[in-house]
Amino acid sequence: MSARKAIFITGGGSGIGRAIALYFGERGWFVGLGDIDTAGMKETESMLPGGYHYSHKFDVRDRDAWDKALEAFSTAAGGRIDVMANNAGIPIGGSLIENSVDEIERCLDINLKGVLFGAQAVHPYLKKTAPGSCLLNTASAAGIYGSPGGSVYSATKFGVRAITESLDGEWLADGINVRSLMPSFIDTPLLDHSPNKKTNEGIRARVIAGGLEITPVEEVAEAAWNAVHGEKLHTVVGKTAKDLAFAARWMPGRLRKRIRGGGKMLGD
Repeated sequence: MSARKAIFITGGGSGIGRAIALYFGERGWFVGLGDIDTAGMKETESMLPGGYHYSHKFDVRDRDAWDKALEAFSTAAGGRIDVMANNAGIPIGGSLIENSVDEIERCLDINLKGVLFGAQAVHPYLKKTAPGSCLLNTASAAGIYGSPGGSVYSATKFGVRAITESLDGEWLADGINVRSLMPSFIDTPLLDHSPNKKTNEGIRARVIAGGLEITPVEEVAEAAWNAVHGEKLHTVVGKTAKDLAFAARWMPGRLRKRIRGGGKMLGD
């Protein structure tokens, strides 16, 4: 087994996944990228130092594809996977009655089932490199408190939070750490998407109109490194997420009143 530690990252073709890849790659790790975006992965690879990287095109909704991707990456990395970042995800917004069946099912399949399938598939690899190996799930500030216009997305991110907490207990005996990231609005291409098919207004415009901060993606990458090497179960990233976590814990009634009264949009 190679002495060089290895991390596999879904959604590695852009955004948070790319930032995590660069952060770990710059610190000497062998980096694996998983995505449906081949061009995006090639661009990420071009930014990584040396030749210690590998990319694999696959869909996180396909359970069999997970096994093939991880087996190929483990072989490329010298027989090991120390960290798996369950990061692939898509946004969806707007009122529930505006969301189509296809939009709802796609978000649930990628954001939730994809995380479950990834965890299931990577377990034997992380057990092999334990103790100290880590499953890192990208949740969201939307997994702290649900807000109007975010019912489907929040449901998936509350689910990722629950998966993290469940596996934190399940995998303790195997020596595998399980962690989550809970970022707020991060400066990635996802902010330039529209919330759903019935609106052309981008998410970024709504965030700016709501007076909320957009956190540099590099902060999430640093948080990912700290989460993998630390003891904290959930790592909150960005001012909006931190404010929301504080309010949900210490002022739940006030937070509910604010949300119901049409306060600032919360989530990532």
